[in-house]
Amino acid sequence: MEKDCVFCKIINGEIPAKRLYEDEKMIIIRDINPKAETHLLLIPKEHYADVASLNERTAADLGQCLLKLRELQDVLGIGGGFRLIVNKGVRAGQTVFHLHIHILAGRRIPGF
Repeated sequence: MEKDCVFCKIINGEIPAKRLYEDEKMIIIRDINPKAETHLLLIPKEHYADVASLNERTAADLGQCLLKLRELQDVLGIGGGFRLIVNKGVRAGQTVFHLHIHILAGRRIPGF
């Protein structure tokens, strides 16, 4: 955990957030600045800055999180389809340097 990281503070309970799901590896919460009808954040509990910081173990842990997301899609209300976005670096739009995955769903999401 990083003492100045907003997501670490949410994970530790220092900043309140409604947890839609939690297990030993991750939490899922709503984004406070949604870009879609449904905009969730999958946040690994272990702190690593971005996707380029993964190693074999942390990549495997993230894979387990994604497998759990597959199981949770109907419970989270995203079973009709969703988009996953991971930003790496300021130029890509990353504003919190704790790896997290944006889950966008709801009405049809425009393509690229």
